[in-house]
Amino acid sequence: MRTYDFAAVGLGPFNLGLACLTEPIADLDGVFLEARDDFSWHPGMMLADATLQVPFLADLVTMADPTSSFSFLEFLKRTGRLYPFYIRESFYPLRAEYDRYCRWAAAQIAGVRFGRHVHRVEHDGEAYVIRARLRNGDTETYRASRLVLGTGTQPHVPAAVRGLDGPMIHTADYLGHKAALQAKASITIVGSGQSAAEVYLDLLEDIDAHGYHLTWATRSPRFFPMEYTKLTLEMTSPEYTAYFQALPLDTRDQLLREQRQLYKGISGDLIDTIYDTLYRKQVHGEVPTRLLTNTELSGAGWDESRGAYDLELRHTELDEPFALDTEALVLATGYRPHVPGFVESIADRIRWDERGRYAVAAGYTIDDREEIFVQNAEEHTHGLVAPDLGMGAFRNSIIVNAMCGREVYPVEERIAFQEFGVPARSEVPV
Repeated sequence: MRTYDFAAVGLGPFNLGLACLTEPIADLDGVFLEARDDFSWHPGMMLADATLQVPFLADLVTMADPTSSFSFLEFLKRTGRLYPFYIRESFYPLRAEYDRYCRWAAAQIAGVRFGRHVHRVEHDGEAYVIRARLRNGDTETYRASRLVLGTGTQPHVPAAVRGLDGPMIHTADYLGHKAALQAKASITIVGSGQSAAEVYLDLLEDIDAHGYHLTWATRSPRFFPMEYTKLTLEMTSPEYTAYFQALPLDTRDQLLREQRQLYKGISGDLIDTIYDTLYRKQVHGEVPTRLLTNTELSGAGWDESRGAYDLELRHTELDEPFALDTEALVLATGYRPHVPGFVESIADRIRWDERGRYAVAAGYTIDDREEIFVQNAEEHTHGLVAPDLGMGAFRNSIIVNAMCGREVYPVEERIAFQEFGVPARSEVPV
């Protein structure tokens, strides 16, 4: 059986970026296994006007290799859209445009195998044996010296509504259920961040035509804009990542909670658009909508006879409970990392922290042999850079260099003006 240098499981933007960066390397042989039948990036949130929250330079390859033939600018040139993008004068591609770009890149990679659901991974003493199930029920077996796990995150459903009946959806499935939502008399969005804001605005635009009542409830004390100042962006740097990694586990977890607005907030332009839309609609009369801050979802029930949810809410600052009825419930509660089931059979080869998470090393490995790499499963060890599209090429550069045993892609060690730890003693001229 052929033994690949590595097998990558999952084909989101990060492993797709790895595919693009490894494609021209003659002495590195990899295969990419994806359960879906084609590339698809957040299809349930592919709203017409939605843009990325990062500039086009945060594509699959540019920050590692600006000359790559898999860059976003190359895609625009090949598809005759480079000049329109230039005239548009925006650094931020449309989300649908980014999805098309990724599909274009995936179609050029010989090692990509769609429709392969990996269900078991073992180690035979020399290499990893990966078994993948096809749509027709057949099984294929692959063998590789290393693994790159890019299985992504899963939609998070809060404990308060887990297992609840009724037409409850997560924003991940929004577009497929939009028509059914708009047929209801009332819709409530629970959560915060960019997805919540995009869904709220999308439903707000159509509120007059459908006549539903729209509520947006967030636990946050306000609708936080994502902080995007230049010195704050320096926290997506090798220096801050190294500083974060060296912190105690409890400190890292606390910082992640405190830093949510740095990478899970709402774009300022979107917040302003929501306000302007509310103002424009209010000119013609009261808008049947409510924006509730400091509101935590503590429980819920589904009343089949009324076709409605009874939401139990609590005002966090006043510590007072209140109730809300709604016919439709949309969870904008984000995503959480998960350990795929196939890892169980190689769990003894993996390092785990005291909370049952991958113990990810600086070089993105989770085993002492440095054979198993992870993509976007290291937020608890590497900080806010883990899900950042702009740092994907940086992480992949480190992974590629480690697998090749040489510097294929130069890796920046210092890019920030500021220092994050205790500064070294220095003599200041007087």
